[in-house]
Amino acid sequence: MQEKSKEYNEKEQQVAENRSRNTLFERRENLQKHESYASERRQYDAIRNGQTDRIQSVFQITPDGTPGILSRNELRNSKNMFIAGITLFTRAAIEGGVPEETAYALSDGYIQTVEECTSKSSIEKLSQKAALRFAQEVQKSGMRHYSREIEAAVKYIHLHLHVPVTLEETAEAAGISASYLSRLFKKETGMLFVDYIQKERIEAACNMLTYSDYTAAQISEYLCFSTQSYFIKIFRKYTGTTPAKYKKYKVQDWK
Repeated sequence: MQEKSKEYNEKEQQVAENRSRNTLFERRENLQKHESYASERRQYDAIRNGQTDRIQSVFQITPDGTPGILSRNELRNSKNMFIAGITLFTRAAIEGGVPEETAYALSDGYIQTVEECTSKSSIEKLSQKAALRFAQEVQKSGMRHYSREIEAAVKYIHLHLHVPVTLEETAEAAGISASYLSRLFKKETGMLFVDYIQKERIEAACNMLTYSDYTAAQISEYLCFSTQSYFIKIFRKYTGTTPAKYKKYKVQDWK
């Protein structure tokens, strides 16, 4: 069995290498140059630095080459290129300071959505919207300068939004006392510890309402709100509207 598996892997590797050589040959024959790394880097840097004002101009620059050939089917190729681009956007956002779970959730949402696109132009528009969205996340949560202790606390909170979070447990994760964390947290974030957790849970709820099929009741339970009515009350406090209305208008905008 191992020998057969080894032979199969070697065959796959050979097929991949042959296709790479054929693609390179075709590009040379047709005088087609692959879009450069510098072009990718412009998009990457704009997202990593949260430069939302640069996104549109970066996408309007005339490409200095042709896209990759990831499928012989034109629509499938566009979708595959979009997925490759989203991978780039996700890494740029994480590098810019966006929590990993937020970046990966956005990535999953956009990749699922591109599969529903039926034209190359709709995929190109979605790509630009995705780049802008990732840059906005960097602006919102990435461009901050917290101490090592508060960064650790914030990361702990973000990873535990689906379970009860206590000041003591978070302080232990940050390596400081609970009383010191409480004072330092207010000083650096400008918010009380409990208020920050509420805000993060509501932001997570907004993402789930926009990019998933979960109901408000399911989200309320998942994010550890004691009751659905309390969830609606806190949601309204931070967004000015109800979860139902938020989902209705955000999903329409997303589509």
